[in-house]
Amino acid sequence: MAGDRDPKGGNVAVTGEPMGLLQAIVMGIVQGLSEYLPISSSGHLFITEQLGNRLFGWKVGGAGFTAVIQIGTLIAVFLYFWNDIKTAFNGWVRGLYDRSLRDTPEYKMGWAVFLGSIPIAIIGFLLKDQIEGPFRNGYVVAGSLILFALLLGLAERQGKQEKGYRDFTPMNGLLMGFYQCLALIPGSSRSGCSIMGGLFMGFDRATAARTSFLLSIPAILGSGFYGLIKHRAELLDEGLMPTLTATAVSGIVGFLAIKFLMGYLQRKSTAIFIWYRLALGLVVIGLTSAGFLDSHTPSTELKVSVLEKRVS
Repeated sequence: MAGDRDPKGGNVAVTGEPMGLLQAIVMGIVQGLSEYLPISSSGHLFITEQLGNRLFGWKVGGAGFTAVIQIGTLIAVFLYFWNDIKTAFNGWVRGLYDRSLRDTPEYKMGWAVFLGSIPIAIIGFLLKDQIEGPFRNGYVVAGSLILFALLLGLAERQGKQEKGYRDFTPMNGLLMGFYQCLALIPGSSRSGCSIMGGLFMGFDRATAARTSFLLSIPAILGSGFYGLIKHRAELLDEGLMPTLTATAVSGIVGFLAIKFLMGYLQRKSTAIFIWYRLALGLVVIGLTSAGFLDSHTPSTELKVSVLEKRVS
């Protein structure tokens, strides 16, 4: 059963049926692939759930589901970068007590991650209603896919890529944290924005990606647990199995995506992702104009409107 039509042109989610395991697996694969490749997980999840709802009657998971399944990709970062995380944390703690260790890259990276996590925590809290509401529509996703593809291409052209991991400073981390805030707009990409920032600051691609992943840990951790707490009633009503399944799948696929990207960026540029984003952005504009993707009312509000109609 496909989703009902909204008077404003959006697709209304079918709220009476729980999310199935097939949908959960597909959403987990999409999350795992798109969280760390610079193509936007929020944008791809929006497109997948909207088209799934329109074509197959899939449940629209909402912002809570999207936030929680990120925990799987967070685990993937911990597994892949465990030595980096452990070394940076130990170097940071030791440097707090031993001044002679404060010039080490580990101490600097510890502070870089700490300072870089502050902007998104503040701005994400201030914009939480917009993130879960007006930002979630097809035209915003399409515009972000295209705009940030062009900006990433500009960073590739202008970035000198002369700096490496040992050159990364706490102030670089803070600045990259502001770039990461751009990822609050669906379609922009957390990894894409922070990698873009690293390139603009003169770092090579591998260093930009590596620090981007480390910087994502506090942001994803906070977003995931905030979504879990805020939307716990909704998630429990849906049943834990779909959410747990999507989270586990996203973790496995996310690990493979990180491994692929780290190797890829040591040899090649981000051009393939730039062209992909541009093409997808144009497709999303077409799908939104044709009514396959929401263009006005956020899906979370649409679900409420359907429930109100059924009660009345």
